[in-house]
Amino acid sequence: MIDGEYQNKTVLVTGGLGFIGSNLVIRLAALGARVTVIDSLVEGCGGNIDNLRTVQESIRIKVADIRDAGCYAAELERPDIIFNLAGEVSHSASMSAPLRDLELNALAQLAFLTTCADCFSGARIVYASTRQVYGVSRVLPVAEDHPIQPVDFNGVHKFAASAYHLLFSNIGRLDAIVLRLTNVYGPRMALNAKAQGFLSVYLRNAVAGKPIEIYGGGKQLRDPVHVSDVVDAFLRAGLAAGTSRVFNVGGPEALEVRQIAKIAAAAGNCEIVWREFDRAEKAIDIGSYRANAGRIARELKWQPRIRFAEGFPSALRSYEHELEFLTGTTAAAIAPAAC
Repeated sequence: MIDGEYQNKTVLVTGGLGFIGSNLVIRLAALGARVTVIDSLVEGCGGNIDNLRTVQESIRIKVADIRDAGCYAAELERPDIIFNLAGEVSHSASMSAPLRDLELNALAQLAFLTTCADCFSGARIVYASTRQVYGVSRVLPVAEDHPIQPVDFNGVHKFAASAYHLLFSNIGRLDAIVLRLTNVYGPRMALNAKAQGFLSVYLRNAVAGKPIEIYGGGKQLRDPVHVSDVVDAFLRAGLAAGTSRVFNVGGPEALEVRQIAKIAAAAGNCEIVWREFDRAEKAIDIGSYRANAGRIARELKWQPRIRFAEGFPSALRSYEHELEFLTGTTAAAIAPAAC
């Protein structure tokens, strides 16, 4: 479905210097797309210019804020597809700085979409949302019609952004698809950025030989999904026709956090340490989660391929080989961090 479909397509990727965005850009470049990246390199959001050093000669990178897209939209060739991955991902940071999260995940998105609707009317745009919009799961696995009850400001603002995308579609000004992602891991995660999710912490500590910490008993379920599988979901969504507008993207298996920790500890030859949530952490813990990805399997023929026991050690090896580029530091200098 994908091979050859992106050859010479004009593609715009926001947040393209970040974790998922950079992996997507590298794949698009390999497929022959004409790629422009927009990233503001906001501190703490994971953007790193070195993430794209292997393809920088074949793409265009513009360091700019998507809020200001109206100022530079005329410079851009009309995109065939927009992949919109800009934003903040930290749930805990959204609780300590909700107005910052509002600016990055809601207001900036509305400004960007307004510009896109004015300048690139009818364009396909694929937005990176999060399973956090569902909050505490009422039933597992979680399907797209699960009630929306986010437990943190990040979930609220990401849902608002997805609603903006869908509204612009409903009124015929854009052609949007929303992907709700579960815990994503793999190469090019920002290991030096705080609060990027517990899998980022596990990778960071495994690289540095620090303890892998388990919070809250470790029986919570998660379905981690490798970034290469997520990239495939984005590519399929970019080409999809006559489909639903919202899709869950989950991993191939549900594992208890303690199982995930055991795999991470074995890969990094680390010990496991048990911790209790503090009050603030407990307030935004969603308990167990597993995505029902049946809709994307049926309509886009997407299936996750990489199991965690294979994907985590592979990701760990990528950081060991390229740590200075990906984190700006060395393994010995990486301090342990709580999940």
